[in-house]
Parts: sequence; C-alpha cells; structure tokens
Amino acid sequence: MTTADRPLAGRIALVAGATRGAGRGIAVELGAAGATVYVTGRSRRGAPSEYGRAETIEDTADLVTAAGGTGIAVPTDHLEPEQVRALVERIDAEQGRLDVLVNDIFGGDPLTAWHAPVWTHSLDDGLHLLHLAVDTHIITAHFALALMVRHPGGLVVEVTDGTDEYNAENYRLTVYYDLAKVAPIRLARSWAHELRDHGGTAVAITPGWLRSETMLDHFGVTEDDWRAACETEPHFAISETPRFVGRAVAALAADPDRRRWNGRSLSSGGLAKEYGFTDLDGSAPDAWRYVVEVQDAGRPADVTGYR
Repeated sequence: MTTADRPLAGRIALVAGATRGAGRGIAVELGAAGATVYVTGRSRRGAPSEYGRAETIEDTADLVTAAGGTGIAVPTDHLEPEQVRALVERIDAEQGRLDVLVNDIFGGDPLTAWHAPVWTHSLDDGLHLLHLAVDTHIITAHFALALMVRHPGGLVVEVTDGTDEYNAENYRLTVYYDLAKVAPIRLARSWAHELRDHGGTAVAITPGWLRSETMLDHFGVTEDDWRAACETEPHFAISETPRFVGRAVAALAADPDRRRWNGRSLSSGGLAKEYGFTDLDGSAPDAWRYVVEVQDAGRPADVTGYR
C-alpha cells in the first residue's frame, strides 16, 4: 500500500470504549489508515460486562488488524483510575507516544428510562449513567493527555450524540441522557483550550442515526437487510454504519490542518462534505440536517438530497 493509502502509519491511537458501535467503527478505520490502535472496554472474551452483549474488545482488535493496522486489546474499566493509569503506562512503555485519543466510553443506554421525569427515574441508575458518561472521560484524559502532550500535534475526539446546535435546542429524552450528551461537547472545548499551547486539537463528533449492533438487534435486522427496518421506522432510511464516523475521525487525524477544527462540534455527515469520504455503501448521509428538516419537522420520510 502507498503512503496515501496509510496516512496514519506510525501513529498511535487509543480508542476508549471500542467494544462496539461508534468506538469499534472508529478503531477499525484508524487501523485501515495504518495506525496502531489500543482498544479498551469492559467486555472481553470470557468476561462480558453488564451490558450483556457478545461483542468484545478482542474482536475489535482483530478487526483493526484485519483492516491493515495493528489492534491491541487492553481490558480496562475507565471508572477505575488505577486501571487507566496502567493502560497509559503500557502505551508509554510500548510506544513512547500517543497521537490520537478517542473518548467513546458510555454504556448507559440500559440505565435510561426513556422520557421519565427526574422524580420517577431511578436515581442510582441516572447517577451511574453520568459517572459512565463524564467521569470516565475525565479520568482517561487525565492520564492520556499527559502522554500526548510530549509530542505536538495530538488529536482528542469526544464522541457524543447530537451536535452542539441540535442539543442546545432539543431536550434529549431524560435529564441524565441530556447531560451525558452535552458533556462531551463541553469537554472537547476544555481539552481544546488546554492543548492549544501544545499544538493539539480537540473536537466533539457525533454520528447520525447509527446502525450499531444494538440498533440492528433492536429492529431485528442485520447490516445486509437493514432497510427492512424502515417498514417499522421509516426515518431509519437515513441511518449510517459505525464505519462512517470512523472515516470521519480517520480523516481528521490525517489532516495536517486539523487545528482549524479545534474546539468545534462536528458530525460524520458534515465532515463527509469536507473530506469527501463515504459510508460503506458509497452514500454520505447527512443525518442531522435530515433530522431537523424532515424528521422533527413531521415530514414523510424521504432521504432524497440527504444521502
């Protein structure tokens, strides 16, 4: 492969929360661009997390390697500072640097009582959700950014659901979920400020309606026949694979002028227009524009002009 095919060859990335969904898609696309990618999570072979799903970080590491990179799985609970410290010390010992950090840790969906007001929602579940969504990101940044700033030019990506503009105008289903999805946008601005003097860049990024493993199971479909879900939910027609947001992150990491995005809230569809990448099927769904102009506007599902 040529250097153009592997623009991230020699780069070291950590995708925290890479077991499934967006984290897995990002890890695989970083690998496809040539990076060495450390992937972390709590679901590992023989020891699934409370999420109760079959995907593991070892599976993700294998996919990274198969895509052309080097995948390294490190079981890590990012709520435990000493585990994160050990993770970063291992990366330092093995690589001596960290070029890309992706904070995609969450796992809070099963804790969410959708549309429940705060007085009826489980307090324990809600607070645990926030610990997963916020504490983990700060703990990871505390250790990982100390390694990243040794070399100028690092990239931090905070993964969330919804753009800054959309989340500012729309309540995201419960107080806990709402806070969990606004927080990474604010954290990205914080990291942007703190990395500015070190030549670093930090952004928040959101996929659109993600065809994650969990979402496909929810609709009883697979990636091969996902359009069947549109019979139940017509707006699912705008959905995208996790690899689409993965290609967005890989494009950012490979862009020598990425500092122009510092502190910004970005989307996979918006970055596709900037960098010219597509989803696996060759389309480029612009989900958040669609959500505002079609779905939330109460118009019939029609993706014409949106993918």
